[in-house]
Amino acid sequence: MDGYRGFLGLLVSALLVGFLSVIFTLVWALHYREGLGWDGSALEFNWHPVLVVTGFVFIQGIAIIVYRLPWTWKCSKLLMKSIHAGLNTVAAILAIIALVAVFDFHNALNIPNMYSLHSWIGLIAVILYILQLLLGFFIFLLPLAPLSLRALLMPIHVYSGLLIFGTVIAAVLTGMTEKLLFSLEQPAYSTFPPEGIFANTLGLLILVFGALIFWIVSRPQWKRPKEANSTLQPNRGTPEGVEGSMAINFGHMDKSDSELNSEAAARKRNITLDEASQRSTM
Repeated sequence: MDGYRGFLGLLVSALLVGFLSVIFTLVWALHYREGLGWDGSALEFNWHPVLVVTGFVFIQGIAIIVYRLPWTWKCSKLLMKSIHAGLNTVAAILAIIALVAVFDFHNALNIPNMYSLHSWIGLIAVILYILQLLLGFFIFLLPLAPLSLRALLMPIHVYSGLLIFGTVIAAVLTGMTEKLLFSLEQPAYSTFPPEGIFANTLGLLILVFGALIFWIVSRPQWKRPKEANSTLQPNRGTPEGVEGSMAINFGHMDKSDSELNSEAAARKRNITLDEASQRSTM
């Protein structure tokens, strides 16, 4: 599973499961929940799961693994950063529209807001996601932050991105359960109605999609290779200036060693001549 075929198989599986999740959400809204609209009714609420699954789950998942695609490794890092930021921006816009839809629906029918665990988890995920997007834009995309700050914040950026993605999946699953409990009365959710089984299958698809994304992004052998530094040698990675100075130093060392050797040989010859002259005198 560590080779290119393994990666390609997991990538195709993730794309297929994610695309099925979006299709299942549309079918749930159009077939079981009577369609989509923007009039403050339940039809407007149906935009909420559609936009969340499409943007906050599927598009965000693709944005997370976009650096892992081997055929993009020849592209510049700036281009990949722009694609990563663009996908996350689209996901954030869809998530905000989804929040507007659910608040409009609640306010039109005088339903209290922000009382359930699902709403707490979802709002926290949206806020953290927007903060993550803004910090990533100003620190990593724009060439403003120093390299030391980027190196310090990169592990936090990666970890927080995965944490937010997992939080989004938790919010989606709790929201689906909440919706089914409130909506399915005749027949009840506990009697295994077709809509309940269909929505549960959708939840499993979303869970599998998240698991595949986590697996792909956590494999170190599929990580984008670091770009070669222009100041490094291709063989050992020694800086040219350092290598040149080392060569010069080695030249001076060789020269000094030869001078010392010549001086030692001259002294030895002088001692030999002195001994020979003393013997001849005696």
